Amino acid sequence: MNALITGFLKSDLDYHFVRASMVTIFLFFGYQKWFDYEAQILIPYISNGPLISWMYPVFGIRGASTFLGVAEWTFGALIFAGFWNKTAGVLGALGSIATFIGTVTIIPFMPDGWAESAGGFPAMVGNVPFLMKDVVLLAASVYLLKQDVVRVSAARG
Repeated sequence: MNALITGFLKSDLDYHFVRASMVTIFLFFGYQKWFDYEAQILIPYISNGPLISWMYPVFGIRGASTFLGVAEWTFGALIFAGFWNKTAGVLGALGSIATFIGTVTIIPFMPDGWAESAGGFPAMVGNVPFLMKDVVLLAASVYLLKQDVVRVSAARG
Protein backbone atom coordinates (compact mmCIF):
# COMPACT_ATOMS: atom_id res chain seq x y z
CA MET A 1 0.00 0.00 0.00
CA ASN A 2 2.85 2.40 0.80
CA ALA A 3 4.39 1.75 -2.61
CA LEU A 4 1.08 2.64 -4.26
CA ILE A 5 0.80 5.88 -2.29
CA THR A 6 4.45 6.75 -2.91
CA GLY A 7 4.04 6.03 -6.62
CA PHE A 8 0.96 8.22 -6.78
CA LEU A 9 2.70 11.07 -4.96
CA LYS A 10 5.71 10.88 -7.29
CA SER A 11 3.62 10.72 -10.47
CA ASP A 12 2.47 13.60 -12.63
CA LEU A 13 -1.15 12.45 -12.49
CA ASP A 14 -2.33 15.73 -10.93
CA TYR A 15 -0.55 17.78 -13.57
CA HIS A 16 -2.04 15.73 -16.43
CA PHE A 17 -5.49 15.73 -14.83
CA VAL A 18 -5.48 19.53 -14.45
CA ARG A 19 -4.31 19.90 -18.07
CA ALA A 20 -7.02 17.55 -19.39
CA SER A 21 -9.65 19.33 -17.28
CA MET A 22 -8.67 22.73 -18.66
CA VAL A 23 -8.77 21.40 -22.24
CA THR A 24 -12.28 20.08 -21.57
CA ILE A 25 -13.43 23.38 -20.05
CA PHE A 26 -12.16 25.38 -23.02
CA LEU A 27 -13.62 22.90 -25.51
CA PHE A 28 -17.13 23.02 -24.05
CA PHE A 29 -17.26 26.69 -23.11
CA GLY A 30 -15.69 27.69 -26.43
CA TYR A 31 -18.28 25.62 -28.31
CA GLN A 32 -21.15 27.50 -26.67
CA LYS A 33 -19.82 30.84 -27.88
CA TRP A 34 -20.76 30.02 -31.49
CA PHE A 35 -24.51 30.19 -30.77
CA ASP A 36 -26.86 33.14 -30.32
CA TYR A 37 -28.28 31.84 -27.04
CA GLU A 38 -24.80 32.11 -25.47
CA ALA A 39 -24.13 35.52 -27.01
CA GLN A 40 -27.29 36.75 -25.28
CA ILE A 41 -26.37 35.12 -21.96
CA LEU A 42 -22.98 36.84 -22.02
CA ILE A 43 -24.42 40.37 -22.22
CA PRO A 44 -24.46 41.09 -18.45
CA TYR A 45 -21.00 39.59 -18.02
CA ILE A 46 -19.24 41.38 -20.87
CA SER A 47 -21.12 44.64 -20.26
CA ASN A 48 -19.90 44.76 -16.65
CA GLY A 49 -16.38 43.48 -17.25
CA PRO A 50 -13.83 46.26 -16.77
CA LEU A 51 -11.27 44.41 -18.92
CA ILE A 52 -13.61 43.01 -21.58
CA SER A 53 -16.42 45.56 -22.09
CA TRP A 54 -14.48 46.99 -25.05
CA MET A 55 -15.51 43.95 -27.09
CA TYR A 56 -19.09 45.09 -27.74
CA PRO A 57 -18.17 48.41 -29.38
CA VAL A 58 -15.46 46.65 -31.41
CA PHE A 59 -17.17 43.36 -32.39
CA GLY A 60 -20.86 43.66 -31.49
CA ILE A 61 -22.74 41.08 -29.42
CA ARG A 62 -22.33 38.07 -31.73
CA GLY A 63 -18.81 39.09 -32.75
CA ALA A 64 -17.68 39.32 -29.13
CA SER A 65 -19.07 35.87 -28.44
CA THR A 66 -17.31 34.48 -31.52
CA PHE A 67 -14.06 36.22 -30.52
CA LEU A 68 -14.25 34.57 -27.11
CA GLY A 69 -14.99 31.19 -28.69
CA VAL A 70 -11.95 31.46 -30.96
CA ALA A 71 -9.79 32.54 -28.02
CA GLU A 72 -11.04 29.71 -25.81
CA TRP A 73 -10.48 27.07 -28.48
CA THR A 74 -7.02 28.51 -29.22
CA PHE A 75 -6.00 28.43 -25.55
CA GLY A 76 -7.52 24.98 -25.14
CA ALA A 77 -5.62 23.70 -28.19
CA LEU A 78 -2.36 25.15 -26.85
CA ILE A 79 -2.95 23.59 -23.44
CA PHE A 80 -3.71 20.28 -25.19
CA ALA A 81 -0.51 20.58 -27.24
CA GLY A 82 1.26 21.11 -23.92
CA PHE A 83 1.01 17.36 -23.30
CA TRP A 84 3.86 17.06 -25.84
CA ASN A 85 5.22 20.59 -26.27
CA LYS A 86 5.71 22.48 -23.02
CA THR A 87 6.31 25.79 -24.82
CA ALA A 88 2.82 25.52 -26.35
CA GLY A 89 1.57 24.69 -22.85
CA VAL A 90 3.14 27.89 -21.53
CA LEU A 91 1.37 29.94 -24.22
CA GLY A 92 -1.93 28.21 -23.50
CA ALA A 93 -1.58 28.77 -19.76
CA LEU A 94 -0.78 32.46 -20.30
CA GLY A 95 -3.90 32.82 -22.46
CA SER A 96 -5.91 30.94 -19.87
CA ILE A 97 -4.66 33.25 -17.12
CA ALA A 98 -5.66 36.28 -19.20
CA THR A 99 -9.09 34.74 -19.80
CA PHE A 100 -9.79 34.14 -16.13
CA ILE A 101 -8.39 37.48 -14.99
CA GLY A 102 -10.86 38.99 -17.46
CA THR A 103 -13.77 37.08 -15.94
CA VAL A 104 -12.78 37.26 -12.27
CA THR A 105 -12.53 41.06 -12.49
CA ILE A 106 -16.22 41.16 -13.43
CA ILE A 107 -17.23 39.95 -9.95
CA PRO A 108 -16.98 43.28 -8.08
CA PHE A 109 -18.78 45.11 -10.89
CA MET A 110 -21.72 42.73 -11.39
CA PRO A 111 -24.92 44.55 -10.44
CA ASP A 112 -27.07 42.88 -7.80
CA GLY A 113 -24.38 40.25 -7.18
CA TRP A 114 -24.67 40.28 -3.40
CA ALA A 115 -27.83 39.42 -1.44
CA GLU A 116 -28.86 42.52 0.47
CA SER A 117 -31.25 40.42 2.55
CA ALA A 118 -28.22 38.51 3.89
CA GLY A 119 -26.13 41.62 4.49
CA GLY A 120 -24.55 41.86 1.05
CA PHE A 121 -21.02 40.65 0.50
CA PRO A 122 -20.12 37.73 0.75
CA ALA A 123 -23.66 36.37 0.18
CA MET A 124 -23.58 35.76 -3.58
CA VAL A 125 -26.63 35.87 -5.83
CA GLY A 126 -27.40 36.14 -9.52
CA ASN A 127 -24.43 35.86 -11.86
CA VAL A 128 -21.68 36.10 -9.23
CA PRO A 129 -21.79 32.43 -8.10
CA PHE A 130 -21.26 31.35 -11.73
CA LEU A 131 -18.19 33.58 -11.98
CA MET A 132 -16.66 32.30 -8.74
CA LYS A 133 -15.63 29.05 -10.46
CA ASP A 134 -13.22 31.14 -12.48
CA VAL A 135 -11.18 31.82 -9.35
CA VAL A 136 -10.34 28.10 -9.25
CA LEU A 137 -9.78 27.99 -13.01
CA LEU A 138 -7.38 30.93 -12.66
CA ALA A 139 -5.49 29.00 -9.98
CA ALA A 140 -5.36 25.92 -12.24
CA SER A 141 -4.01 28.09 -15.05
CA VAL A 142 -1.27 29.47 -12.81
CA TYR A 143 -0.42 25.90 -11.74
CA LEU A 144 -0.09 24.79 -15.38
CA LEU A 145 2.04 27.82 -16.22
CA LYS A 146 4.41 27.09 -13.34
CA GLN A 147 4.67 23.40 -14.22
CA ASP A 148 5.31 24.07 -17.90
CA VAL A 149 7.87 26.82 -17.27
CA VAL A 150 9.75 24.48 -14.93
CA ARG A 151 9.70 21.72 -17.56
CA VAL A 152 10.80 24.07 -20.38
CA SER A 153 13.63 25.37 -18.18
CA ALA A 154 14.71 21.84 -17.25
CA ALA A 155 14.74 20.78 -20.90
CA ARG A 156 16.95 23.74 -21.85
CA GLY A 157 19.27 23.42 -18.85
